[in-house]
This record gives sequence, structure tokens and C-alpha cells, in this order.
Amino acid sequence: MKLQITHLTRYTYQEPVMDSINEVRLTPRSDDHQECSEHRILVKPEVPLFSYTDYFGNTVHHFTIPSPHHELTIESRSIVDTVETFKDMVHPIPYETETDILASDTFQNQYAEYLMETDFTRITPELRIFCAETVHTYKVKSIYHLLEQISNLLYSNLTYDTGATHVHTTVEETLRLKRGVCQDYAHLMIAICRLYNIPTRYVSGYQFIGDIHDDQTEEVQHASHAWIEAYVPIVGWIGFDPTNNGKINWRYVKIGHGRNYRDIVPVKGVYQGLGEQKLEVSVDVKVLMDDSKNKKII
Repeated sequence: MKLQITHLTRYTYQEPVMDSINEVRLTPRSDDHQECSEHRILVKPEVPLFSYTDYFGNTVHHFTIPSPHHELTIESRSIVDTVETFKDMVHPIPYETETDILASDTFQNQYAEYLMETDFTRITPELRIFCAETVHTYKVKSIYHLLEQISNLLYSNLTYDTGATHVHTTVEETLRLKRGVCQDYAHLMIAICRLYNIPTRYVSGYQFIGDIHDDQTEEVQHASHAWIEAYVPIVGWIGFDPTNNGKINWRYVKIGHGRNYRDIVPVKGVYQGLGEQKLEVSVDVKVLMDDSKNKKII
């Protein structure tokens, strides 16, 4: 499927600001699931952009605006070809062998960065109690099956609520509130997976929902989305979306990954200036071509 993504970020400042230094992580990755065929970033005021690849392999654009300005807009435009990669999982090795691999020193050293706790994903006594009461490992057939169970568990036990949390919410707070947004679902699943020695990383991107909205007469409001990728022995990295209890398919476009949200913030920066700022963000995801029918949609 060919998808077009437009991501617009606009900062409006009460008083002029200057020396604005920014990092932007909005470039879709190319991998087995997707290929980014076109991408560009437009910044106003217009300044040169410099790019580099960060530690996790994400593309970062960096720019500085030295002159005074009242407004900053960052527009990312992408065209990405995605594929339907999900298939019923075949378990190449027994579950006991998988757990032995996960617990081995060699494996844990290789994936240490995705097994360590972070400020967002601490393994607390409350988390251990929650897992002991809800995650039943004696019933699972494989690590993949365990991941499905954890995703379904969070989908069933948490309430999606855009007003309950913020970008700094931790696993402890999410467990107490039993509600949150995609970022909170992802952080909680990462913490639980790490409790079971499963390397797990935070993924930032988009999900196309234009054709599954309840009221087709209303314009669909897309937004940035977050999910996780967990490492299954022998198989590799597999994506799960605990917010929707879904598998990663053609609807998902991946921007990047890291240990948690802090590693993959879409836009972040600092500036010199006083007064308040107003932030507006809009995301639009459209289907341009249905490859399965070889049909142009838009």
C-alpha cells in the first residue's frame, strides 16, 4: 500500500525568540515492512538543515534559527510503500529453548540496551504484582504467544484517555491510573517484557485509520502513534500495538525506535526568549495506491 503522510508542527511565540536549536525525527525508515520512496522537511523561517543517523539508526535533521522570529513551522512530507507482513507465527523451537536463549549471558549482553530499565519503564514491586496476577506463563506455547497475551492484557485492562497522562508519565503512574495513551501502553508493555527477559523497543510512527472510523461523515483526525517491537529468538523483531491489541500491518508507518519515548521525540528544541508559546500539531495519512488491487485511490 502506498501511503502519504503530512506532519505539521507549528510553534507560535508571544514574544520574538532567537537562537532556536532543534532536532527533528520524522523520516520514515526503510526495512522489510516498508520503503520510504519520498521524504522532505520544510522549515519556516527557512534555514539550512543538516542530517545524521543517531545511535539507534534513526534519521535526525538538525537546524538552528539565529534571527528573531514569532513563529516556527516544521512540515514533514513522506510517501511510504508498506506491505502486509503479518502471518501466523510458526514456532521454530520449543518455548523452553526460547526462554533459555533469553536468559543466556550472551543474549542478554547482545541486547542489553533493550533489557535495562529506564525512567519511563522501571520494574517496580507494583509491576511485579500486576504481572503475577495477570500474566500466566504456564499457559503460553511460545514467546510470541506470551507477547500476544501481554498485548491483549493491556488492551483489556487499560482505558484509552487522552486527558489522563502526559509525555513524562511513568509505568508506576499508568498502573495506578489504569488509563493513558499509546505512549503509556507502549512503555508498560516494554517494562513487562523486560521483566521476562524479552528485549523490547519503543516505536514511533503513524497508523492509517481513515477507513475504520465509526462515523464516515466526519473527517478523521490522525496523530502520531506509538507501539513496540519485541525480539523473538530465531524469528527476530516483531511489532505489537497494545493500544489497539493489533499486529503491525500495512496501516503502520514506522519513523524510528529507541528504548523509550525520550529517544525518539519527533520534534524537540531550545530557544532564547521570554513569554508563552503555543504548539499546534496536525497529522494527515492518506492511501495513494492499493497495491493489492493495483488501484490508485487519490
